[in-house]
Amino acid sequence: MKDTADTVVGIDLGTTYSVLAVIQDGAPLILPVKGQRLLASVVGIGPDGEVLVGAPARNQWVVAVERTIRSIKRKMGKAETVTMAGKAYTPQEISAFILRELREGAEELLGYPVERAVITVPAYFNEVQRQATIEAGEIAGLRVERVINEPTASALAYGYGMAGDQHLRVLVYDLGGGTFDVSIIELDSGVVDVLATAGDNYLGGDDFDERLAGRIADEFVREHHIDLREYHQAWARLLRAAEEAKIALSSVPYATISLEYVADDNNGRPLHIRHEVSQGEFEELIDDLLTRTINCIDKALTDAHLEPTDIDRVLLVGGSTRIPAVWEMVTERMQQEPHIEIDPDAAVALGAAVQAGIIAGEEIDAVLVDVTPLSLGIETAEMTFTGRLQVDRLAPLIRRNTTIPVQRSQAFSTLYPGQDAIEIKVYQGENPVASQNVLLGEFMVEDLVPNRPDGLTDVTVKFELDVNGILDVKVTERTTGKQVSAQLKASRQRLSPEEIALSQARLGEAYDSFEPAAPASGIDPGTAALLHRAQTALAQPDLDADLADEINGLVADIRQATSAGDDAEVEAFCDRLIDVLLEVES
Repeated sequence: MKDTADTVVGIDLGTTYSVLAVIQDGAPLILPVKGQRLLASVVGIGPDGEVLVGAPARNQWVVAVERTIRSIKRKMGKAETVTMAGKAYTPQEISAFILRELREGAEELLGYPVERAVITVPAYFNEVQRQATIEAGEIAGLRVERVINEPTASALAYGYGMAGDQHLRVLVYDLGGGTFDVSIIELDSGVVDVLATAGDNYLGGDDFDERLAGRIADEFVREHHIDLREYHQAWARLLRAAEEAKIALSSVPYATISLEYVADDNNGRPLHIRHEVSQGEFEELIDDLLTRTINCIDKALTDAHLEPTDIDRVLLVGGSTRIPAVWEMVTERMQQEPHIEIDPDAAVALGAAVQAGIIAGEEIDAVLVDVTPLSLGIETAEMTFTGRLQVDRLAPLIRRNTTIPVQRSQAFSTLYPGQDAIEIKVYQGENPVASQNVLLGEFMVEDLVPNRPDGLTDVTVKFELDVNGILDVKVTERTTGKQVSAQLKASRQRLSPEEIALSQARLGEAYDSFEPAAPASGIDPGTAALLHRAQTALAQPDLDADLADEINGLVADIRQATSAGDDAEVEAFCDRLIDVLLEVES
């Protein structure tokens, strides 16, 4: 019998939604969390201090932005914090709330503890972002066995169960909520070999929603001289309505955005939005964004030294690939129709589960060969042929799209005779100017002894990049053999074991120690109780989207009328909210 401790789950930690999968009975399977196959990647603290993750937090974001965080994936790897319910959290900690929810969901369904995971990341995530993802897993109580690229995971899902002697070149076009990746992958007799990858960490369905919401907001400004972007609740409602319209336009030619009581005019009269959007209008709005994805396809093809006719299959991954214009543009560029045999929302998580199964010792005939998405090198200076010193140059040791794991060494020398120390600065990126890339870490090599007749010192710099894309650097003085290793894990962008433990404690505290929120200033106890009742309703994961939007709108109206001191309006809105809540609670 299989030891439950061997179980490794696969996790697609997404910008807008996260998905959990595992190998069961020899096949990858999506595990729903609280009945939802897609867990909204939103975290919040409810009105009673409870931790909200998923749909309840997503519902709350409209009315309580100060207690809710969304799209945290776009901040991963950044040395900054976000504030939720008056407390500061790192991006790793917010992501850990999501991962903990996924882990507990897996434990509930499987019936035993889950402590190991494979987590996917965008192919274009740099080393710092990958490390932050591993740290988030550790904070959530998971041992992250491996991080793999999202398009690579999709290819693993697609290649699972494929005939052993098949040889295919596959282009994976992965357009999610917050990031875009394209990878060219070779499937050959069970080996999944990544040939090239390209992408954009700030391009996805969220940007499409903002384009559409922005167009409607601009029209609202022209008609009413009110910019809804300046009012969080109104803008949040409009963004959500734009997302729903985007989804609808993937299958119908027209969609209507309808929002009641979105604002008041100068006379206090309520203003509404009713706007019909055509599929053509929406696709025109996002045409330049989709063109950027085609440019990434071209870059990946160039890096792999391939033409579109060399590609056997094109796979579409990510919910945003359901947009008809995506299908049309990709088909035109690649000269073939894409494949969508696997649910675009599930492909990444299913592939992560395949890799997790391999690690766990399941009988899966697949070998993953991945690449590094960005070049890795050090800052150097050199003399030009005119005798001028050219500084701040990047000397790549590991080039973009090199298969990992990999080791590379290169010899360098000091600049002037007698120089006894050098500073090693490690960068990731493609810009020839070193400082224009991502600084991964820096350290000093001191007490150098000249080992050349001209008084200079030769050193060897060695890069070791592991399967998770994590880098180790060693500098060796050639004559003495003295070695200095880069302590990148001690840099300000990494968390120490003590910091991991502290974040774990903060996560536990969030579940145990938050006090209920005090009623907003100026709101009488009865109205405050009604608003609390509304937020409790919004915390229901299966709440109908239209009812959630109506509740959010009425809550916003009550707060606005209270601020304006209009008791009659407050009473009228409260009566309507009671009717809606009775419908929800029945």
